[in-house]
Amino acid sequence: MPLHHSSGRWRLGLALSLLTVLLWGVLPVALMVTLQVLDVYTVTWFRFLVSFGLLALYLASRKQLPNLEKLRSPGLWKLLAIATVFLAINYLLFLQGLAQTSPANAQVLIQLAPVSMGLGALWVFKERYSLRQWTGLALLTLGFSLFFHEQLQALVTSSAQYLGGSGLLVLAAIAWAVYALAQKQLLQTLPSATIMMAIYGGATLLFTPTAAPQKLLSLDTFHWIALLFCALNTLIAYGAFAEALDHWEASRVSAVLSLTPVVTIGTMLGLPVFWPTLIAPEQLTILGIVGAIFVVSGSFAIALGQRPKTDPSAVKS
Repeated sequence: MPLHHSSGRWRLGLALSLLTVLLWGVLPVALMVTLQVLDVYTVTWFRFLVSFGLLALYLASRKQLPNLEKLRSPGLWKLLAIATVFLAINYLLFLQGLAQTSPANAQVLIQLAPVSMGLGALWVFKERYSLRQWTGLALLTLGFSLFFHEQLQALVTSSAQYLGGSGLLVLAAIAWAVYALAQKQLLQTLPSATIMMAIYGGATLLFTPTAAPQKLLSLDTFHWIALLFCALNTLIAYGAFAEALDHWEASRVSAVLSLTPVVTIGTMLGLPVFWPTLIAPEQLTILGIVGAIFVVSGSFAIALGQRPKTDPSAVKS
């Protein structure tokens, strides 16, 4: 199977990547709210179920439902299985790690996911970094070291539960990178909406035996809104991410996704002003602010760095 090559519409890829960053940045806060009343299996099952149902209805209305015979071809179903299983693992482990730590800690560790995807793309898809992009990667690494100084210290001095949750988040990041690389290759032969519908449907089936749908009947209005937001976030954010991969190199998409913790921390700093009792406020030092500036600068240096020379015959028409 030939490797996938981006369409070259980098502005659209950048815009979709930034939308993904915004949605993923506020997601941990909403997930923390839903975990107050539901278990991780039911939350994950519900998110996949709603995303699958809405996407199926959308494709059906446009008469674009996938051809099942095509999905059964040997190369495709194996890649779809890999993408489905590893995204399901990512969702489950991320929620378990989040429940045992905090949104800030979850976001610093889950950044191993886009970094791993970007480095993996250099190897799998033969993408290349320019000198400016490698410099941006170094700046990005320094920025995270400063930005999450307090969280990194907590990893060394905290309880066994906190450390265990952090370990789950690292595994979640690795699982996500495997999913993302499989997703990009699937784009060579399938539209992004078809891929996501198949993944959502498969993941829903995987979590059905462990979910407890009866718990949904006891939710109040506030927690229903939070849960529905998490479900819609799944549909829109992953749809935008999948489309971004179709138009831009995976290594550059991964660089923009590194901005996600900045959105999360910003949300946690601003939320107590309007809702003091919802979630514990995040304390950000001057060192953390400097780190945030480095993170933003490094991410965009990678994302918008000089495009390396490529063989014109290898570019997707």
